[in-house]
Amino acid sequence: MNVKEASQKTCVSTDTIRYYEKEGLIPRIDRNGAGNREIDEKIIRRITFAKQMRDAGMSIKALKEYTDLVDDADDNSEKQKEILREQIEAMQERKDDIDFAINHLKYKLEHYDEHMKKTEDVLHELEKK
Repeated sequence: MNVKEASQKTCVSTDTIRYYEKEGLIPRIDRNGAGNREIDEKIIRRITFAKQMRDAGMSIKALKEYTDLVDDADDNSEKQKEILREQIEAMQERKDDIDFAINHLKYKLEHYDEHMKKTEDVLHELEKK
């Protein structure tokens, strides 16, 4: 199949598929005589895997490291598990930051009249000067 068909099948944009190939997240895609990519089921599985890992929050750098370990002939299970642990920690930190921001906004909303409105009024007064 071509890259457009692969995009439709995997719900990954054609640009992203090309990017994944360029970054080595998926194997090099063979081309036909006209120079068009010919994507087989093996590549579809790799695109799907990369999408799932990206959807789980894995960085491109970590995903590249992980896929290199997968492609290596040696058993790299412990290294792969460590990458997954590191990604869980990174996602937890992001979640904590988001939770903090949500709680901050909730506080602002709950105290809008006695805090936010007064602050906004002061800002408006400063702009008049």
